[in-house]
Amino acid sequence: MQTVTKKDIPDELVVDIEKLSNLGLGIAKVDGYVIFVENSCPGDKVLIKIGKKTKSYANAKIKEIIEPSKDRVTPFCPLQKVCGACQLQFIEYNAQLRLKKEIVQDTMHSIYGKDIEVKDIIQSPQVKGYRHKIQYPVSETKDSKRILAGYYKQGSHELVNIKYCPIQPEYCDKIIEFIRNAAVECGVSGYREDLHSGELRHVVIRTSEYNKESLVVLVINSSGLNNNVKKLAVRIYNELENITGVCVNYNSAKTNLILGEKTQLLEGEDFVEEKLCDRIFKIGAKTFFQVNPLSADNIFRYVKKYISDNFTKPYILDAYAGITAFGICLADIAEKVVSVEEVKDAVILADKIIKENGIENIELNNTDAGKFFERELKTCSGKFDITILDPPRKGCSKESLDYALKLTKSKIIYVSCNPATLARDLKYLEEKGCSFKFVQPFDMFPHTYHIENVVIIDV
Repeated sequence: MQTVTKKDIPDELVVDIEKLSNLGLGIAKVDGYVIFVENSCPGDKVLIKIGKKTKSYANAKIKEIIEPSKDRVTPFCPLQKVCGACQLQFIEYNAQLRLKKEIVQDTMHSIYGKDIEVKDIIQSPQVKGYRHKIQYPVSETKDSKRILAGYYKQGSHELVNIKYCPIQPEYCDKIIEFIRNAAVECGVSGYREDLHSGELRHVVIRTSEYNKESLVVLVINSSGLNNNVKKLAVRIYNELENITGVCVNYNSAKTNLILGEKTQLLEGEDFVEEKLCDRIFKIGAKTFFQVNPLSADNIFRYVKKYISDNFTKPYILDAYAGITAFGICLADIAEKVVSVEEVKDAVILADKIIKENGIENIELNNTDAGKFFERELKTCSGKFDITILDPPRKGCSKESLDYALKLTKSKIIYVSCNPATLARDLKYLEEKGCSFKFVQPFDMFPHTYHIENVVIIDV
């Protein structure tokens, strides 16, 4: 029972870190009052400085580590504390896996309402160099006009100029460094967010684990192309190795969204190739595709093995399909795959991939999943043996879950990047008569608090 209020909490105090929150913050408690502590590890005893206080919790930063946790290590990146990308890099990797499993368990318990079996997390085949989609904000210094590119400090829009990032392939650092220098030489200015001025606001790199090639996307603060940006694109394509193409994306809006609606190819090809489950995929500037291809391959093979072990030529629905990655990987063990995706560009790209892989049993539907479900029920076209749900972080709507239940006669395979919305949706499905045995987590994003999960649901 809580016996203290925020007024009782001093500005500085010593606390023991008990566990991690689902956002990777250390949790300490003072007579039931919760304190979230940045860059802390369960087992730490720390002197903290309190920041924001609310009625039920406070945020804090470490002033001094009095007794470090046995799981605390020196980060392999010197910028870990200032860069907002790797929240858990100061924790030994096997301990990260254990703590992430606990995050899933705690989330399931608090939202689902009871203890759910959570399997040991399947680790990433790579813990460095795994991030194959890089999105660097760009700016420039006020006086020298030097181009800066990197990540924002955690919880801010203060740019950290990063010249070496160990969680992305090493050649991406070389691409970014080249662009920093070549942009100035070509007369391309960096974006000033405070003034909404300057040209180059982001550099996006889609790079391949399969063939080590890269697609470079220059996001500019404009609705039209000028000669300086053209020159920069030509230099990137001609002077760097293993560049498949250079695109420009136009984004002149005052927004936090990285990419605008329009993308134009300037040099080479507008895609990079990646391999999953022995299939070759084309990934464009705006294609949704997992940033850790080897860990994604683990997930796809896990799902494929389950289906092949338990079904003979099933009829499969691939909802929220993106470029139909699941459907393409499962096509050879399915009677038919029906794919549903509302983003037109993703469906067009999926069609190309399907034809190039010689697949003939996938039906593509460019529509909203909910509308597709409703149409299928009205036409009484029969139930699917398996429905694969791979929604965005917000999870599925109740309407979509209801439709999926009505259309599925055996299993729903739910792939989730958000334990909280997964727990919510599992609870709803159980109330509708479904059951499942366990949650299988995968470490898609080492050194961060993000966790991918797969659940096999009996309908």
